[in-house]
Amino acid sequence: MFLEVTQLQVQYPGRTRAAVDRVTLGLRAGDVGVLIGPSGCGKTTLLRAVAGLEQVTAGDIQLAKSVVSSASVHVPAEARRIGMVFQDYALFPHLSVSDNVGFGLHHLPRQSREHRIQEVLKLVGLERSASRYPHELSGGQQQRVALARALAPQPQLLLLDEPFSNLDVDLRERLAHEVRAILKEAQTTALFVTHDQMEAFAVGDVIGVMSEGRLHQWDDAYNLYHRPATRFVADFIGHGVFAPASVRQVGQQVIVQTPLGELTDVAKGPLPCHFVDGECDVLLRADDIVHDDDAPVKAQIVRKAFRGSEFLYTLELASGQTVMAHVPSHHDHKIGEWIGIRAQVDHVVTFNRACALQNREMCQMPCASQNTCAPVSFQSPA
Repeated sequence: MFLEVTQLQVQYPGRTRAAVDRVTLGLRAGDVGVLIGPSGCGKTTLLRAVAGLEQVTAGDIQLAKSVVSSASVHVPAEARRIGMVFQDYALFPHLSVSDNVGFGLHHLPRQSREHRIQEVLKLVGLERSASRYPHELSGGQQQRVALARALAPQPQLLLLDEPFSNLDVDLRERLAHEVRAILKEAQTTALFVTHDQMEAFAVGDVIGVMSEGRLHQWDDAYNLYHRPATRFVADFIGHGVFAPASVRQVGQQVIVQTPLGELTDVAKGPLPCHFVDGECDVLLRADDIVHDDDAPVKAQIVRKAFRGSEFLYTLELASGQTVMAHVPSHHDHKIGEWIGIRAQVDHVVTFNRACALQNREMCQMPCASQNTCAPVSFQSPA
């Protein structure tokens, strides 16, 4: 791994809870990692610790196999060869695009400096804007200038802290794809912080979900969505609900009984002995619920959100159980209507209900045992 963070802890004086609590992750050279989580979860503090802007209480950070941070070692930020891109761009308004990009290249001979400026401006698609000033550029163009400036000194690691938060939603996702392409072309290893899931999915090779200083899962987007490691990840990523369920075995088949009927089309699954009396909670995502007028299960629409090509319906069963469903937008039902629904679940993910009832906070922590709050997941055959 190019970047290795091992059991990292950052503890501020006078605080009872660590800002970063025993976080371990690894990032390969050339990959883009993303940290995501709610405000105050510790993702920016972790980024700042990697940058050398925060002191480490315990654990260590290694760059290219060299320890740069630990309780006893602290390599200064300026000696780490790390570039940073901030959410406010931090461009100098009185300098041209070219001079902004070349600001950290004064150590180079003039010809080499000019060559590198043109090289990175071409990389970010702004070679024709070298003589313009930041106020003459759009928000997306300003962000690309900030990226070019960070890439110009050829850092061994690039850190990006909420770089698109000042842009509108459509531009954020498009720019995230563009930035990923730029980083890949530059073969730059990067660690990115955001609170936006779509940004994370668009830019990241690997994504870490954090809460209250702890890293719950460090994985690709597919596994975060379909194989969440904790209840917190399952709840934070995507749209879905936890519904009471029971697991039983009939012959060689494992059956998960849910409020929407039996889930049986599975390759393998948890045995009932994984849960007390086989009782568990099943994760039902919005894309697991299919609108089907002929389905025996009916649900009332209590809320709807138009998403262009689809509605996100919040539905309530007769039992009071709430579920969510993505429905094509030409199925424009009114709030209060009852519609037929059925479950079509490719990945069944269950959690121990007893743990959730006893200690909700515990169930937001990573667990190693299936008998505590860790999920049990399985995939149906292709």
